[in-house]
Amino acid sequence: MNTKAMYAIVTTLIGCGLNNVFLEYIIKQDPGCGHLITVAQFLFIAIHGFIMTSKFGTVQPKIPFKTYLILVVLFFLTSVINNWAFNFNIPVPLHMIFRSGSLIANMIMGILILKKKYTLKKYISVAMITLGIIICTLMSSGNKNKACTDCDLQVEKQTAEDHFFWWIIGIALLSGALLLSARMGIYQESIYKHYGKHPQEALYYTHLYSMPGFLFYSQSIWEHMKIATESEPYEIPMVHLVIPILWLLILLNVVTQYLCISSVYILTTECTSLTVTLVITLRKFLSLIFSIVYFQNPFTIYHWFGSALVFIGTLLFAEVFARIKPPPFEGQLRQRDDKKLN
Repeated sequence: MNTKAMYAIVTTLIGCGLNNVFLEYIIKQDPGCGHLITVAQFLFIAIHGFIMTSKFGTVQPKIPFKTYLILVVLFFLTSVINNWAFNFNIPVPLHMIFRSGSLIANMIMGILILKKKYTLKKYISVAMITLGIIICTLMSSGNKNKACTDCDLQVEKQTAEDHFFWWIIGIALLSGALLLSARMGIYQESIYKHYGKHPQEALYYTHLYSMPGFLFYSQSIWEHMKIATESEPYEIPMVHLVIPILWLLILLNVVTQYLCISSVYILTTECTSLTVTLVITLRKFLSLIFSIVYFQNPFTIYHWFGSALVFIGTLLFAEVFARIKPPPFEGQLRQRDDKKLN
């Protein structure tokens, strides 16, 4: 494995992992700031792309504006909904597990739109992922806020019902985002077939053209900007610069988000699909473990069982186990045994 591939693996694990850590810190302090996080991420990538990809507007895009429009709408809605879901009592571990169900959405869209047919192994692996997500979702539905101990039972019951109602809305949003993401992937493939692959350009223009869409959420963004500004001040060591802690966390989240995206791009160009699947699955698993242990998120034995089904099902779908070759010596012994039997 070359140096560039090793760099991509390390930065993917570190960048994407840290991104989840900073995201969870933000959500713990301000669960409703999903729109603010999304617009900050989009703005950073748009500015970076304007400088590095379009060279201050001097490089013309290879894909026309009209073709980008549908992709931009799908991408914008998917990104906004995924971050917005945190406002509806969705814990970060469930969010990570649920988004691992993208294979289910891809299969559904493949069957409905592309008329694809899959092998029995694919259906079994997707059934495992679906069952795992259902188990984790049902177990998470019971994680209500039980801080009220001496209050009226009727008030507590009403609070629990409200929690469950908004939790259902959050699950519906995540489900919709999965289907939108799968449809976006199919449309993106059709664009690449017609115009060729231009991932850096697509990354830049999908973020740039999406910026006007945030005008619809300007009130929410402004409210949470004020919350971030009024958050506890934090003095950055060495430089002795004082900044509100939420703004610092948002900045770190934005930078690590870009590091994560760019690292995955390098990973897909330098490594096999097997390696990419293994690294991304490992990254999700490590992020999940860290979220449970460090942030003390509620996680029962049922959650662990559901998570195992999701991750094993993902590896089966990608045919990771079938494509991992045995060591040469072991393979030679097997061939020798087969010859003896014949």
